[in-house]
Amino acid sequence: MKSNILFMHGGGPTAVINCSLWGVISEAGHYCELEHLYAAIGGTGGFLREQLADLRDVSEDELARLCSSPGSAIGTSRDALDGEDYERLAALAEKYSIKYIVMNGGNGTMDACGKLYAVCRKRGINVIGLPKTMDNDLMVTDHTPGYGSAARYVAASVAEVAADVVSMPRHIVIIEVSGRDAGWLAASAALASINGNAGADLIYVPERPFSEDVFLEDVARLIDAKRAGVVVVSEGLRGMDGEPLVKPVRVTGRSVSYGNIAGYLSKLVADKLGYKARGEKPGLLGRASIAWQSGVDREEAILAGREAVRAVMAGESGKMVTFERVSDRPYQIKTGLVDLRKVMLYARTLPAEFINERGNYPTAEFVAYLKPLIGDPLPKFVTFRDKVLARV
Repeated sequence: MKSNILFMHGGGPTAVINCSLWGVISEAGHYCELEHLYAAIGGTGGFLREQLADLRDVSEDELARLCSSPGSAIGTSRDALDGEDYERLAALAEKYSIKYIVMNGGNGTMDACGKLYAVCRKRGINVIGLPKTMDNDLMVTDHTPGYGSAARYVAASVAEVAADVVSMPRHIVIIEVSGRDAGWLAASAALASINGNAGADLIYVPERPFSEDVFLEDVARLIDAKRAGVVVVSEGLRGMDGEPLVKPVRVTGRSVSYGNIAGYLSKLVADKLGYKARGEKPGLLGRASIAWQSGVDREEAILAGREAVRAVMAGESGKMVTFERVSDRPYQIKTGLVDLRKVMLYARTLPAEFINERGNYPTAEFVAYLKPLIGDPLPKFVTFRDKVLARV
């Protein structure tokens, strides 16, 4: 008997979210029992409004461009769902003869995925979670699709800014990156200098309470030594009292719009140290950049999409696809499945061994962890500053 499969995106897009979609489409095409490959246009809210597209009708030319297209080709959402909504979603799945559901997203989406599974299992509908987040904060899995590309963007961009700063060393530049509870993305700036380029001088993550006094000491030393420098901070930094360093502009449930920490800290440097400082905030650029997409991230996102379809079609339900690292040299992973209850709304933070004792830079262990995920080596820049002739 013919049945259908449904795919939904949840939360913010990444540079490889469409790669997972391509993996789902290509794998689902192998199952003759699937009549329709539905995508909810606009996430769970789109499905509630019955905004469905049959991806079997998509042209080969469009499919070929999926992996190089930013954003989400089918749209996404952060809809706040209640118990009745989950019942409606399950009823709609029955209406459209959907027997298999794949949900792609991060912490909030995996929570929704688990709740949807709870109401779908009594209806014979299988539900599988497909991991996605640039923040890399999902539990159990070694890393998540989306992180490698965002980390590559951060490392490359910091290297470029650092090259600018050392060219005319007269100010401190503070770069703010995403990371509410976990500093995985800010820490990735440590890779800016792995091939000899200038890079981040100081990196602060939310796993450690932030002391303004220690920060000013660190920056003062940097000014004395180099007259300039690049500092990278997570948007979710908290002070010694546990409160956000800068009050959020807006909080709605789990959704938080943070204030300008880079601006706050640059003003702190100017006011307390009397030195020129400026703040930079890439924001959405880091998750939208196809130019800095990691080839490793792209292939793993496709693999995760394929594995999600294989799992759900094999009768698995209430689980999420995971990556397990087999080795660093050569870099190898294998996929697995984990019960969604071990993932739902838990945040995976940087382990203590990935942060130095002073709390102002990642360790070599972190660099070894991340290096394979960003793909090809970053460009090596040229400098002639070390070729000054000796005085006669």
